[in-house]
Amino acid sequence: MPLNRRRFLTKSAVTGAGVALAGAAAAPAAEAAPATPHRKHVKRYALTVMGTTDLHGHVFNWDYFKDAEYQDAAGNAQGLARISTLVDQVREDRGRRNTLLLDAGDTIQGTPLTYYYAKVDPITAEGGPVHPMAQAMNAIGYDAAALGNHEFNYGLQTLRRFEEQLHFPLLGANAVDAKTQRPAFQPYFIKRFRVPGLPPVKVAVLGLTNPGIAIWDKAFVQGKLEFPGLEEQAARWVPKLKSMGADVVVVSAHSGSSGTSSYGDQVPYVENAAALVAQQVPDIDAILVGHAHVEIPELKVTNTRTGRTVVLSEPLAFAERLSLFDIELVFARGRWSVESVSAKVLNSNSVADDPKITKLLSDEHAKVVEYVNQVVGTATETLTTAEARYKDAPIVDLITKVQEDVVKAALAGTEYAALPGLAQASPFSRTSEIPAGQVTIRDLSSLYVYDNTLVAKVMTGAQLRAYLEYSAEYFVQTAPDAPVDVEKLTNAGGRPDYNYDYVSGLAYDIDVAQPAGSRIKNLTYGGEVLDDAQEFVLAVNNYRANGGGAFPHVASAKEVWSESTEIRTRIAEWVTAKGVLDPKDFASADWRLTRNGTPVF
Repeated sequence: MPLNRRRFLTKSAVTGAGVALAGAAAAPAAEAAPATPHRKHVKRYALTVMGTTDLHGHVFNWDYFKDAEYQDAAGNAQGLARISTLVDQVREDRGRRNTLLLDAGDTIQGTPLTYYYAKVDPITAEGGPVHPMAQAMNAIGYDAAALGNHEFNYGLQTLRRFEEQLHFPLLGANAVDAKTQRPAFQPYFIKRFRVPGLPPVKVAVLGLTNPGIAIWDKAFVQGKLEFPGLEEQAARWVPKLKSMGADVVVVSAHSGSSGTSSYGDQVPYVENAAALVAQQVPDIDAILVGHAHVEIPELKVTNTRTGRTVVLSEPLAFAERLSLFDIELVFARGRWSVESVSAKVLNSNSVADDPKITKLLSDEHAKVVEYVNQVVGTATETLTTAEARYKDAPIVDLITKVQEDVVKAALAGTEYAALPGLAQASPFSRTSEIPAGQVTIRDLSSLYVYDNTLVAKVMTGAQLRAYLEYSAEYFVQTAPDAPVDVEKLTNAGGRPDYNYDYVSGLAYDIDVAQPAGSRIKNLTYGGEVLDDAQEFVLAVNNYRANGGGAFPHVASAKEVWSESTEIRTRIAEWVTAKGVLDPKDFASADWRLTRNGTPVF
């Protein structure tokens, strides 16, 4: 049974330590690992910790945007139905009583399946459904999961309801109540593995989430929750876990390993801090890494204080991989100690779906398939994002046009109605396509894959110029006479596509022959050179408005309006109202790439 949150918070308030021993009393006896033949006198125990991360609502190997089985060039497979099969195989091989199954966060956002049960048939409604991710993870038998930043996308009510529906704890030692500074979620989980004739092995799992939540979901958490740094909080909690007798300490961290932050210095804590935690905090044996969506079978980090090796592993995302930590312990001088840790990942494409999971959620899946295939309009021609990251594409102009119209209507009759309106959008997907003919919700959803909402900010011409210069850092500097390879033209410095912005309503060139910071040329508004002092209303998504991507000026700019309706929904409403999706109603030639004034394309 999961630890009741009310009982946990009461106990935390009384003891001040947030003690949580979920699963400890009822943990079954573990099967001792067989002794090595030539060292029979040494008493050993083998534990396997399995881990997933960034599931993002993927239960099935299904692409709701394409209405077909998921497939990619690498041959990957997705979904918890595949993970369930892998987990069963590991439990059979290692002994179910010798295994632990964890997740590192970002569970309830990312697919039409998760959107449907947050917004269309919400789990928060009276008598509402059990979230499909809760059903699947409960059925597979997870022991604990860390909070991800996307857990907060639908607000605290949805998150708390999801938490109640789980049969295991959601961990977040660094998600604290803004007033009391006490943990707002269970900080850790301890499980005892019984070994015949010997003391039990006590395994502690510390959950850490991402400090960026404070800006990415500011509207939901400001004044309610705070998110201190991972290193600081691990340094606080790990000694407590060791003092409680933990033989093994595993951290489940929704934080990448690169040591970088996408939000610059807007938050005084590192976004991708997992390796820093391993390096700085003693007595951690293994870290399940999340958030970065990369595959790291095994990363060894040396703790600077003890010289011990800490093993990290990140199992990609979307249930495409399962991390496996094999932990060997030895019993000597009356206590267990970790002798070795190794890690690897298993590939979900190596197994078939577990029919237990597909049967369990077949009805929910069918409802969502029906929902996303609703026809909302007709397109006069095919629109695609295939070239949108280096050419001004009409399909992205659709996003900016919708945002401009929504904000203009919202500000009508206010003092800001007279200011000229602009809009920001990013080429989120490289594969989105709205085909000529009937347009469905899934076509439009594939264009805007995030659950962002809309904000209106007032910015000056000078601030927008700086904003565009920062955005243009996305391009790799390319000499005027060098051949252009579009696969190598973008993502300079590892910047993702979602941190490159179009700004509609302005006209400008991006000269990629110039160094970063000097690329925006011929910047005009209404055919005239942009006046640095002129004020504009910029329609911008909440991620960017709150500082996501560390774009200059926008986070501190005056906010004059915001809403909670997803931009994706606004796009569907706009297309439904129009009936016909014709580029002449939204496409605009705003920008182009040049080299020393000569167009690249």
